[in-house]
Amino acid sequence: MAPRCWRWWPWSSWTRTRLPPSRSIQNFGQHFSTQEQTPQICVVGSGPAGFYTAQHLLKHHSRAHVDIYEKQLVPFGLVRFGVAPDHPEVKNVINTFTQTARSDRCAFYGNVEVGRDVTVQELRDAYHAVVLSYGAEDHQALDIPGEELPGVFAARAFVGWYNGLPENRELAPDLSCDTAVILGQGNVALDVARILLTPPDHLEKTDITEAALGALRQSRVKTVWIVGRRGPLQVAFTIKAARPRKRLMELLLRTATEKPGVEEAARRASASRAWGLRFFRSPQQVLPSPDGWRVAGIRLAVTRLEGIGEATRAVPTGDVEDLPCGLVLSSVGYKSRPIDPSVPFDPKLGVIPNMEGRVVDVPGLYCSGWVKRGPTGVITTTMTDSFLTGQILLQDLRAGHLPSGPRPGSVAIKALLDSRGVWPVSFSDWEKLDAEEVSRGQALGKPREKLLDPQEMLQLLGH
Repeated sequence: MAPRCWRWWPWSSWTRTRLPPSRSIQNFGQHFSTQEQTPQICVVGSGPAGFYTAQHLLKHHSRAHVDIYEKQLVPFGLVRFGVAPDHPEVKNVINTFTQTARSDRCAFYGNVEVGRDVTVQELRDAYHAVVLSYGAEDHQALDIPGEELPGVFAARAFVGWYNGLPENRELAPDLSCDTAVILGQGNVALDVARILLTPPDHLEKTDITEAALGALRQSRVKTVWIVGRRGPLQVAFTIKAARPRKRLMELLLRTATEKPGVEEAARRASASRAWGLRFFRSPQQVLPSPDGWRVAGIRLAVTRLEGIGEATRAVPTGDVEDLPCGLVLSSVGYKSRPIDPSVPFDPKLGVIPNMEGRVVDVPGLYCSGWVKRGPTGVITTTMTDSFLTGQILLQDLRAGHLPSGPRPGSVAIKALLDSRGVWPVSFSDWEKLDAEEVSRGQALGKPREKLLDPQEMLQLLGH
């Protein structure tokens, strides 16, 4: 059977083709009429939101069966592709997700893109409930002149490049410049700055890709500016501490006002690389090189704050400054994409309209994680949010608000995928790929060397 990489026909041709009655989802239900009622639940997305939702459902309903669909060939979403390689402790949550996936009441289907390979309506016909947990895979555009110049990248793509996200494996950022500017002051911005400035030998024992490590070894970037349009009170990055906002301000103030000791002053003077925070600056234009072929700097509008509390906003003062640089990384936010025409979507907020996780006006459809509340918070925030969606779904199930009678679940969906030339990757398939990555990593003294090419992955699995 041909895998998705060599699809037989485009979306437009098969979405208008009705399946013959013998292949319809409704007909699959008759084969289950004599079986004990088992809630068939589908989760779309295998990042933290998807796995935490599945975990809650399995824990709090003894018969529920949960199928997780994922467009990548491999699971774990941003835990695999977003968490910085020098923060391996954050990735330990993968152990918990693996236990969930190994449950005999849970199944993983990678290499299946909902909205293209199968529609949300087809999932709704096959399952008692569907939870959309596919995250925020797009980035907010700057919408300024020069944004299209070579040397300007979305920080999300840069993170995907060094973390082995297949779609970003050929990014090839030019790191031959002296100065990089990161627009945005969230956790992703700090991760990117740290990776750019960390000595490559400190990253050799992490799971950063060899391609990225090779490029960083050749990097000439010595200075990184992290630019934000508001002030230090409004920075978006977080720290692991009690009362984190107060602690964060204490650290910023101490660094800005305290005179360094002799040893610290000497260390700073001899440092070959440096970084800094630039507040009250908003990007206005990316400046081109004289030949117009790449970025040479960025024009920043000087801002001031107006309003108080939640209404505080940055407004331009009329002054501008030009900051020379050869690399611009935009980290002004992630955003979700609409997944399917049948699912409501708020393009302004970048979320699926919902009430406590129930998708508005679509019974039996739910959402969790960033596509539910927007791309904010850390993994524990997503855990709490996903547990709440799971709780709401089970409440609706027990109250009789979800379809009664048996549903065919994955049996119907696998038949549809098979007829469309899509080959799903199971969790046991993933464990084979995992073992291959670990083996390749051991040869390099690393925890793993990630597989980057989907076709190579399929070949390793015999397809």
